[in-house]
Amino acid sequence: MPSDAAPDQSAADGYLQRAHLLAELGRYDEGIGELTALIAAEPGHVPALTMLARMHLAADRPAEALTAADTAGAVVPALVTRGFALLDLERWKEAAATADEILTRAPGDAYAQRSAAAILSASRNGQAALDAAWRAVELSPDEPEAHLVLGLVAVRLQLFDLAERAYREALRLDPELGEAGQDVGVARLERRRYAETLEHLTAMADLPVARPDPVRTVDAGIRRLLLSVAGLSLVASVLVGALAPASPGASRLFAVLAVVAVAVLLRRPATWRPGLREAMSRGLVVPVYAAAAAVVLLLGYALVGGPWPLVGAITASVVAGFTAFARR
Repeated sequence: MPSDAAPDQSAADGYLQRAHLLAELGRYDEGIGELTALIAAEPGHVPALTMLARMHLAADRPAEALTAADTAGAVVPALVTRGFALLDLERWKEAAATADEILTRAPGDAYAQRSAAAILSASRNGQAALDAAWRAVELSPDEPEAHLVLGLVAVRLQLFDLAERAYREALRLDPELGEAGQDVGVARLERRRYAETLEHLTAMADLPVARPDPVRTVDAGIRRLLLSVAGLSLVASVLVGALAPASPGASRLFAVLAVVAVAVLLRRPATWRPGLREAMSRGLVVPVYAAAAAVVLLLGYALVGGPWPLVGAITASVVAGFTAFARR
C-alpha cells in the first residue's frame, strides 16, 4: 500500500480485524505486521497505534509498547497501556503520574478507574489506589475485573479479609478467572495481568482465597473456546464475503486459512476435550454443534464457493456465540 494514500474505513477495519484475530491466536508478530502496514499509510490512526501498544505489551516488549502508546496520545486505552509498560520498565513515578492522569480524565469510567487503581497499586499504593478500586466496583458492580482489581489492591495494602471477599465475588461473577492467567491475546490483557499478580501475591501472603468449582471451570473454559471459535468464524466469514466480489480465488484461500486458524485454536489448549461430552449434556449442545457447523460451512465455501455457505457460516456463528454466552 502506498504510504501517501490513506486507506478507506473498510480497508482500515480489515487491517484491525485481522490484527485482532492474529493476536487472539497468540501470533503477535503477524498482527503487528498488519498494524504496521495500516500505520504506514495513516500514521495518526489512534486505534491502530493503541492496539499496536497492547500487542507489544502482551508480547513482553514494554519499551516498544510505551513508544506506540505515547504516539497514540492521551486517550484512556493508550494511557492504560502506557502505565503498564512503565510498570514493566520499573519507572514507578511515571507510572503513578500516568494513573493520576487517567483518574482525572475519566472519573466516571469503570475501566479507567480500575486500570488506574491497578497501576497505582503497583507503583505508589495507598488510599488513592483503594478509592479508585472501590469507585470501579461502584460504577460497574457486575464486572468481575472490577472486583479482581479491588482484591489486588487490598492484598497489597494487607487488607486480607477484603481481598478474599473481592476475589470470591470476582469468581462468582466469572468462574473463568481461575484460569485467566492462561489467556492469550489482547482482548483480556489486563485481566490476565491482574489474575497472575493476584495469584502471586496471595501465595506470598498465604491467603486462603476461594477456588473455582471444577465443573463450572470446565464449562466456562469450553464456553470461552466456543465464543472464540464463533467470533473467529464470524469475522472470517464477513471478511471473506467482502473479498469475494473482487477476488473469488483469494477469498477462498482466506477461508482455508481461517479454518486452519480454528484448528490451531482447538489444539491449544487441549484441556477442553475430556469434559466436552459432559458439558454438552449440561446445556452446551447447541453452541457446540453451531460452532462446528460454522467451521464446516466456511470450509465448504473454500472448496466449492458460492454465497450460501457463507450465509450459513455467519448464521451458525451468531447462533453459537449467542447460545454460548447465554449459558453464563
